[in-house]
Order: sequence, then structure tokens, then C-alpha cells
Amino acid sequence: MTNIEQLRQLMESRKKICFLTGAGISTASGLADFRGKEGLEKRKSPVPYETLLSIDYFYAHPDLFYRYYKEFLIVGDTKPNIAHQKIAALGDTVQAVITQNIDGLHTAAGSRNVIEIHGTTLTYSCLCCQKQYPEAYVKKSAGVPHCDCGGILRPDIVFYGEMLDQRRLAAAVSAVRKCDLLVVVGSSLVVYPAAGLVREISPAAKLVIINYDPTPYDNMADLVLHEDISSVFAAL
Repeated sequence: MTNIEQLRQLMESRKKICFLTGAGISTASGLADFRGKEGLEKRKSPVPYETLLSIDYFYAHPDLFYRYYKEFLIVGDTKPNIAHQKIAALGDTVQAVITQNIDGLHTAAGSRNVIEIHGTTLTYSCLCCQKQYPEAYVKKSAGVPHCDCGGILRPDIVFYGEMLDQRRLAAAVSAVRKCDLLVVVGSSLVVYPAAGLVREISPAAKLVIINYDPTPYDNMADLVLHEDISSVFAAL
């Protein structure tokens, strides 16, 4: 039995599937991952990405933040790819899609109960009055985008140096504990606390990891596919 046939069999036999996705699922949509062969950390930018995406840098240099952010990190008109679409097509069998991504592509594909533990670049909030704005408003703004009240807008993401939203994290933990199949897609499983969610599955649940490169949790998995993600989902 091939890996694809094993994966299909597992997904068809389970009633409460949970997905945990990382940047690797979105590379086929044209977005760079962070640690892959063509990842962001290997690209040259005027400021290291972990510095650029730190809350201290944002507050100290909002002008420089937005200059580099718009050039290197804003998602733009990216569309969901076959992996996002196939996950959404599973419908109510999927209990939750937990994603480390901030690109909004799972929601765009039609998935329900998407838990974006690192937030999203698709909305922005005023630091003064908390009014929200869409990404389109920020893209057309020159320099630092401002609210009608004059306050600076920030992307609704979790910056380095900030705590994760505890309600989202609790929802993610609850979903993983209740699932009978956890499928990790496109995550290196080295960024915590997201990576630690793998350890929350019940003893009766199955674990599948689909990632081009090895992860620290491969030895825990019932099935590991070190293959191109789009090809895997196209074959399902």
C-alpha cells in the first residue's frame, strides 16, 4: 500500500479530523516559507525578519516596519491552492484547522473553524481606538497607515515578543485533544507552542505528518510523507 493510499484510508476511516498547518502549505500559492530552501530567512532584507516582526521594532520604527513589510511580507492577491481547497472540501469531518500562517488562505478556501494562532495580515487595528481596517486599505496607504482618529494601524498578527491569544491557543488544544486524526501539513514543528500541540493528541488518535523536510516529531507519527504537499493532495 502506498503512502497516498494509507493517507486516504486513514482520512476515510476517521470522523474527527484536525489539521495543523504551517508555511509549507502556502508555498504553492506563491508565498515563501520561513526555513525551506527558498525560505524568507535565506532572502536578503534590510532588517532580519525576526527583528522586523518584533513588537519592539514596530513601536520604535513604524515607518521602516511598513516599508519593509509591504515589500517583503504582505500577502497581496494570493489564492488558495489545491491543499487548502481539498481540506475545505472535507467539510464537517474536519473539526478544526489550526494554522500557524497569517495569510488567511484557509478561510478563503472555505474552511470553517479556522484557528489562526498567530493572527492574520488580512485585518489591521488602530492602536488608539481598535477600529479594524482591511488589508486593501493598508496597501493603498502611503507610508504608515493611520485610522480616521489619527492612530497608527497594526497588523492583527502576533509579533515576536508578544504572547499568543490564550483563547485561540486553548481552542487549538481542545480541538487536538478531541480529534481522532491529526494531520500536520507544511510545518517544521520547531516553533512553540504550536509544535507542542502534537503532544496533546489522545492515545487513540492517529498522527500524520506531511512535510517536505523531516520534523522532530516524525518518530511519533503513524504515517510520514516527505513529499510535495500539492502533489499529495492532488492524488487524494
